[in-house]
Amino acid sequence: MTTTLAGPPSACCFNGFKHTGTSEGRVESIGGLNTYIAEPSTASGPHVKVLFFLSDIFGSLSINNKLLQDYFASCGFVVLGPDYLFGQYVQDVPGDVDKFAWAHTRLDAAVEAFPKWLDAVKAKYGTETTKYTAAGYCFGAPFVMDLIADGFVEAGAVIHPVFLDEKHFEKAIRPILLSCSEVDVSFPLEARRRAEDILVRNKSSYHIQVFSGVEHGFATRGNPDVPDQRWAKEESARGIKDWFLRFSA
Repeated sequence: MTTTLAGPPSACCFNGFKHTGTSEGRVESIGGLNTYIAEPSTASGPHVKVLFFLSDIFGSLSINNKLLQDYFASCGFVVLGPDYLFGQYVQDVPGDVDKFAWAHTRLDAAVEAFPKWLDAVKAKYGTETTKYTAAGYCFGAPFVMDLIADGFVEAGAVIHPVFLDEKHFEKAIRPILLSCSEVDVSFPLEARRRAEDILVRNKSSYHIQVFSGVEHGFATRGNPDVPDQRWAKEESARGIKDWFLRFSA
């Protein structure tokens, strides 16, 4: 029996600050899922670089996540953010509903829908030279770990993850970046160190960011008016961008 390392969503997954800005992407249906698509303004490199943005339970169509996807697009990636929550986001869940049970139900539906979406993406964007990467925020983390386990993506990143156990790290065969907060109920220090031990033992290619002074959710829902939170959010994104450029160049 495998040991849980990143547990289910906790209360910190349900809260955060709404960011402001104007998104630049568009929404199209791909494989039965509405998908946020953000593209670079000019071609970058000799091949298409496709980044899967696998969102937290606020959804890929929230303004915070749209702006983050636009940032990655500005760095040369075609960014695809599937709405695997089917328009049902945590910010819209009534107060009397058990959000923890809701999250498990949403995960089951997302897991069922994801393979069809992935096949449609490959049909639409796949060429002999297309390079795929994947970033999973909170709820999106297990999807990334599955993708790096089967070698489909060049590299992956998980950011304040949930729903991970030891086998996810045991099976990693592609480079993985972990972007973590010092304080995280879902992925605490002991679990993070256990994940690192597994990656070290298996001689995996990995990089770990740990940001002090922030909590779970910092990379998507931190308060931009607090300097430490703003810097951590922006540095996390920069690190992920550089990690992906390293392996998709």
